[in-house]
Amino acid sequence: MKIALVEYGAGNLPSVERALARLGADTARAPSPEALSGADAIILPGVGHFGALMRQLDSQRMISPLQERIANGTPFLGICLGLQALFAASDEAPEGAGLAVFPSRVAALPATAKLPHMGWNQVQHAGASRLLEGIPESEFFYFAHSFAAMDAGGASIATCDHGARFIALLERGNLCGVQFHPEKSGSAGAKLLSNFLRLASEAAR
Repeated sequence: MKIALVEYGAGNLPSVERALARLGADTARAPSPEALSGADAIILPGVGHFGALMRQLDSQRMISPLQERIANGTPFLGICLGLQALFAASDEAPEGAGLAVFPSRVAALPATAKLPHMGWNQVQHAGASRLLEGIPESEFFYFAHSFAAMDAGGASIATCDHGARFIALLERGNLCGVQFHPEKSGSAGAKLLSNFLRLASEAAR
């Protein structure tokens, strides 16, 4: 099973790569549409600015191929900014557009909260999830962000609270996204990535 890691300059790609290697996953960096074609699953890592991410994906001709693979049911995991990219737009870059898998907009966390939201916080399960199987409720994961999705049309499976309640994890079919960084979240993050690999393996059969 081949896992494609979308390569667009994200600083956390090497740490995601290492976390998956520890789980025995076969990964390959994907800087182009051609590199996605043979992938059984796709991971979009993400740190940085929403607008910069979408401009880079556009320059690499990756937007339509990603949308098509997601629509076709290819297992997909967006991490942090990679989750936010699934939405139509973000207040971080009002002039830009996201992948628009979800029609709503990513919003800034309230200025009354300490920003960025950085460090360990609890995730509250809000429904059955294949990604969270075997992970205790109210487990701590590592976050680093100032913007978040608040509504995914019922696809939200877990939430977190930092000034406002936001989507920490979403899951719809083989489409998954996490606002936290599983690659920095210790054993709980490793278990989540293992669960995604299992999901992808089952889809590839």
